[in-house]
Amino acid sequence: MPQRILVIGAGFAGLAAATSLANKGYDVTILEKNSMPGGRARVFQANGFTFDMGPSWYWMPDVFETYFARFNKKPSDYYQLVRLDPSYKVIFGPNEAIDLPAGLENLENLFEQIEPGSALQLRTFLTQASYKYKVGINNFVWKPSRSIREFLSLKLLYDVTRLDVFQSFASHARKFFKHPRLLEIVEFPILFLGATPANTPAMYSLMNYAEMALGTWYPMGGMYEIVKAMVSLAEEKGVKLLLNQNVQQIEIAQGKAKRVITNQGIFEADVVVAGADYNHVDTNLVDPPNRNYDENYWQKRVMAPSSLLFYLGVNKRVPRLEHHNLFFDEDFSVHAQEIYETPRWPTKPLFYASAPSKTDSGVAPYGCENIFLLIPVAPDLQDDDATREYYFNLIMDRLEAYVGEDIRSHIIYKRSYAHRDFKNDYNAFRGNAYGLANTLRQTALLKPSMKNKKVNNLFYTGQLTVPGPGVPPSLISGLVVADEVAREFV
Repeated sequence: MPQRILVIGAGFAGLAAATSLANKGYDVTILEKNSMPGGRARVFQANGFTFDMGPSWYWMPDVFETYFARFNKKPSDYYQLVRLDPSYKVIFGPNEAIDLPAGLENLENLFEQIEPGSALQLRTFLTQASYKYKVGINNFVWKPSRSIREFLSLKLLYDVTRLDVFQSFASHARKFFKHPRLLEIVEFPILFLGATPANTPAMYSLMNYAEMALGTWYPMGGMYEIVKAMVSLAEEKGVKLLLNQNVQQIEIAQGKAKRVITNQGIFEADVVVAGADYNHVDTNLVDPPNRNYDENYWQKRVMAPSSLLFYLGVNKRVPRLEHHNLFFDEDFSVHAQEIYETPRWPTKPLFYASAPSKTDSGVAPYGCENIFLLIPVAPDLQDDDATREYYFNLIMDRLEAYVGEDIRSHIIYKRSYAHRDFKNDYNAFRGNAYGLANTLRQTALLKPSMKNKKVNNLFYTGQLTVPGPGVPPSLISGLVVADEVAREFV
């Protein structure tokens, strides 16, 4: 058994891979570029506020339970989960909003009020989505997708035919619902998958099952509590976590990664698992003859959105907001087109507002509100301060119109974050926030490979390889790559 495994990056995938490998008996060290672990899920504090920097939705609680169960633990050993009710609010204008209640019975009643007959349609829609979720999450996403042989079984072929892989999400949704508000509600998770609903496979209705049936949750203290839990578990298993280690080169000789060179030293390795941005590792850390893919390959990849983010500390409570708020008060199709089809800064963007202080008083000083704003935008845009400020005022006009009060004069802390920050902090390809788009041509075997084809002991994990972007898929990616390493290097 190789004694030394180096994991590059302490995001969800890197932490999961390192913990699993250490649990299998390997000597594992994580080399993390930043001053704290967590990757895009880092946290910072300012003026008494605690801001989660990235992920804010806790969906698919079963995946987190599966992760911790691998090590005979439970999420409740580390953090307290609360189910949000309403799950979120959708704002269609200053005087029109819908709260999405927790619980299927309440949700069916809401749909029925909006479109008579849609309660039964929702039940049927979610029954089909449940099958997709169970097959997808319990089977397909756990495959390393390194060989077509992984998928050659009659059972899998039968499952594929029922997953609606070749039907668009847009056409699938319209078989069940007619009312434009309901269509916007069921299509909203697709906005972050990397294509318009018309170009996204209908199999991703599994996201609706995750959202509506399994619920929207929140770990008290914030999403960074998950990172803290994973770090605690990793260290319990013997993982060594080294921070401020900016990897500069993976030194390769005779078809093997021999050592990793950082700004602070040289680390010998028997196996290297790269949990950092795949493109950055493959293009900048590996010498040209040993790269998996050339520049032409990467330029043809379709990316999921990037994001323009604002972290706001407000010295008063803000009415009418829930924990999660989706501002769908502009045309969804126009914004989606400006992300995916004709990439540009959006004219009238939809946006998301999170106010975790509605649930958790610990993330803001007494009487204050912690607000996180996110605009999905195309990757690789020119990002400057003037553009950020323009969009800040654009969405604040709409936010203030909805709540009916001035907010801007009560902001005591403000920070923005966009493309150039993603590139600087995470070496993110094209300044992406969510990895590769979940299109049919970038699924499973068609994603960047989990193993280097020329270097025998170099593996990749995270949102640019299988199974894809998001916190639960990243956890799964880390566990899958750990199993692949253990299978090949006993």
